[in-house]
Amino acid sequence: MARIEKRTRELASESEMREAIELVLERAEDGEIQWVDVREDLTSGQWGRLIERGLLEDGETGFALADRDAIEAGLEAPGADDSAGGGSDVELPDSEGASWSIYDKGAAVVTLLFFVGYSYGPVRSIVGEAMDVVLGPLQDLLPLYAVIMIIATLTGLYSTLLRANLMDMDRMAAYQQRMKDIQERRKEAKERGDDDAMEAIQEEQMEAMGDQLGMFKEQFRPMVWIMVLTIPAFLWMYWKIGFRGAEGQPGLDLQPIVLPIAGQVTWTDTLFVMPTWIIWYFLCSMAFTQIIQKGLNISMSPSTS
Repeated sequence: MARIEKRTRELASESEMREAIELVLERAEDGEIQWVDVREDLTSGQWGRLIERGLLEDGETGFALADRDAIEAGLEAPGADDSAGGGSDVELPDSEGASWSIYDKGAAVVTLLFFVGYSYGPVRSIVGEAMDVVLGPLQDLLPLYAVIMIIATLTGLYSTLLRANLMDMDRMAAYQQRMKDIQERRKEAKERGDDDAMEAIQEEQMEAMGDQLGMFKEQFRPMVWIMVLTIPAFLWMYWKIGFRGAEGQPGLDLQPIVLPIAGQVTWTDTLFVMPTWIIWYFLCSMAFTQIIQKGLNISMSPSTS
């Protein structure tokens, strides 16, 4: 079976495990072997790995070789056809590098607390008043649309820098390249009608599902830090202008603004299910983020070439 051969080859890449497999093959009489037959020459860890990887399975009097021919083939040097049904040759970075630090986890907790402010007035007021110390004087000098443009520019700048520095593009590219490699080999095996290769590739696909978690962690890590900085600015606008029935701050001059298609609207009017100020923020944020990325020559997508 291709699966047993592949697993044998993986274990045999370690010299100690290769010797263990060869010893088991040598002492397996009628295809079966017991622990007492090899306990003086193998460690319990080596014996356990042979069972765990499926090279040994339950037999009548002990353990039986899953497939002697496949195990022997796995000990031989890889042939020219192994690239079609064997494992992917894409080298994945160490998964430990994708783990979150205590600061990342702390930022995630703070983000969740900030989210409470969207529905709980006291939290919104605390955050809004704190942010007003910085944004209030700016709002006194400039019209509201200009203040929102500045906020959108700043959020676009630090979100670009955070994603560029916290996302490991090499790891992301390796994840994507491995999935692409598996899909290509699966297509080739299907065209050849190679059932053994299809079985091995399908098993590799199941093992590669862990890559999806790695990609998610890589993508979500900078988002946590972006939200830690962005949500307070949003809560300030929410607190200052008003939203979902919440009253804005008295004395705020909410002069109408003219938008494409919509024409002249007020900041609290609803456009496409959202108030005008959120629409204006998103338009400014998308535009300035693209300009910043182009200006700094920062790519937000991994290259698999």
